[in-house]
Amino acid sequence: MANILLADDHEIIRSGLKIFIEHHMPHAVIDEAWDGNSAFEKIKEKDYQLIILDVNMPHTDSFGLVSNIIALRPEANILMFSMNAEDIYAKKYLQLGVKGYLSKASSEAEIRNAIDNVINAKKYISPELMQMLTEEALGKRSNNPFDDLSPREFEIVMHLIRGESISEICQALTLHSSTVGTFKARIFQKLHCTNIIDLLAMAKAYNIISPD
Repeated sequence: MANILLADDHEIIRSGLKIFIEHHMPHAVIDEAWDGNSAFEKIKEKDYQLIILDVNMPHTDSFGLVSNIIALRPEANILMFSMNAEDIYAKKYLQLGVKGYLSKASSEAEIRNAIDNVINAKKYISPELMQMLTEEALGKRSNNPFDDLSPREFEIVMHLIRGESISEICQALTLHSSTVGTFKARIFQKLHCTNIIDLLAMAKAYNIISPD
């Protein structure tokens, strides 16, 4: 019998995924959470063989949440479940130690494959991501400067390009203003940007945000 946690702020997503898993794994015990705090409280209380996390939940720093889960339970089998572009986000979460990154647009067969791999402590990489990683390794894909950012730096970039102020980022990520300022300076240095306008232009050029 496997203990599974589904963390997503949309009840319809949790319900659909729960039905899917119950059909595939009828003896699984499935718990639900709706944000990072509720997910982490359940993880502190119970050992889960599979944790499925939505990337975008309200009042949740998903990079911080993943780091905290792995610090608490180093062997955690985490599968990220998101609509965010895999080629941009997946590597960041894999660097943190998650076992896989799954698009919500995936087929039933692909979802089943991802769950089977991750619950057995195996890595799950989609065919599309595997192709991208292969092309990068063979030098057939242009280097993306955003890949050089740490997961935390990338998280702060996402807040900056949404137009959030330093104080808003501090509140969202529970960081001191000087810490966010240091991260911002380091990000600009790595990306060779001098201001937010430059950052937005680079984000559009590398499809981090849509070009309008």
